[in-house]
Amino acid sequence: MPSLASNYTDMNGTTPRHAARQRDQLQHRHMWIITGPAGCGKSSVAEYLAKELSIPYIEGDDYHTPAAKQKMGRGIPLDDVDRWDWLIKLREAAVARLSPSASSAVKDHTGVVVTCSALRRRYRDVIRVAAYEHHNVAVHFVYLRADEELLMKRVLMRQGHYMKSAMVHSQMEVLEEPDGAEQTLDVLEVDCSPALPQVQKNAIAKVRETLADDV
Repeated sequence: MPSLASNYTDMNGTTPRHAARQRDQLQHRHMWIITGPAGCGKSSVAEYLAKELSIPYIEGDDYHTPAAKQKMGRGIPLDDVDRWDWLIKLREAAVARLSPSASSAVKDHTGVVVTCSALRRRYRDVIRVAAYEHHNVAVHFVYLRADEELLMKRVLMRQGHYMKSAMVHSQMEVLEEPDGAEQTLDVLEVDCSPALPQVQKNAIAKVRETLADDV
């Protein structure tokens, strides 16, 4: 039996239950896009953030087509045609984890962590569309910044990964680092030259600071 409180209506005709629903709709659900070139530690940082925040993690590489992976494995850089469908598919997968369909057994989440190189601004803009199509979704890019020499060393230490060291140079040539306007908008820059545990701590600190400001 509904309580008297749940049936109470204020001067605007709003019940407490309806007011709570409105607050939920106003609260942002956050997409944390972990970006940067090969070797910057996207997967390691993303897994750490997802665990600390208790939210799902999506590995962007899993959404590349086999042809794209073979191309990169041969040291051939992807072009915009290769990337466009991948970016859209990745964006839609992230939104789906935030808002499962009514028939899905998966619960709603307040956030999702996604790895995506997002090397150029126009690639980041494809992901940003999620915030325009879903007004309670906030998109954030955690940009892991490092120089080419460090990235090359890290990629050379990998075993069995399709991304070869030659791809580091091609990605650095393509890279458009977020400018001041982007950093003001939705980019959190994290220096990834320290040891991984410190990078992870720095990343979660910036994420928590952003969440604290989202009131």
